[in-house]
Amino acid sequence: MIYRTDYHIHSSFSDGRAAPEDYIAPALAAGLDEIGFSEHLTLFRESLDWSMNASDVEPYLKHINNLSRNVTSIKVKKGLEVDFFPGKEKEICSLLKKTKLDYAIGSVHYLGDSTVDMGPEFYDGKSIDSLFEVYFDMVDAAAASGLFDIIAHCDLIRIFGFKPSSDPENLYRNLARSFKIHDVAFEINTNGRNRPVGDFYPDRKYLRIFREENVPVCVNSDAHLPSR
Repeated sequence: MIYRTDYHIHSSFSDGRAAPEDYIAPALAAGLDEIGFSEHLTLFRESLDWSMNASDVEPYLKHINNLSRNVTSIKVKKGLEVDFFPGKEKEICSLLKKTKLDYAIGSVHYLGDSTVDMGPEFYDGKSIDSLFEVYFDMVDAAAASGLFDIIAHCDLIRIFGFKPSSDPENLYRNLARSFKIHDVAFEINTNGRNRPVGDFYPDRKYLRIFREENVPVCVNSDAHLPSR
């Protein structure tokens, strides 16, 4: 079944540039039936300018609950985009159990102490082949953790256009199979069109693999502006 939804939207509660209310009219104009806010939540890293801390979650959810009650023209859902850190599954699970979310999105931004998307300098002097393998392994671990309903931008490692030396089809195949086994949806993230890579996540060349493996899919904007 096909639904007209967008479950990956960021507002001023994290790194979006508008209040949640400002997204309603553009969503209706786009013909959407449901939208969901999924602000960044990054545990184990404090005072990031692009992500909430754990103490920010309650006021955020209260705001979205009020918005959902007051808006009758479209269904408004509440989620979080939570950074996955291997070895921290229990702590992440504990927080998610305390929150009454409609869904949880898992994402991998960090490899070590740095994020893969803040600048191309992260890739300087590193093996692109190794980075792709490590990143895909991390996303696989996020899917297998049982913490998340959706995995965000599953090949964010492509953001600056770097490519491995050989065809990464096997990485996508293994990832799709893991998503299917662990009943996790992947997203076609259209915000990649606004990044240096200039295309969707995941790479459209490999979308067929997710279809062949029968992985659930949703189309999300990852919008940081109402116009997106």
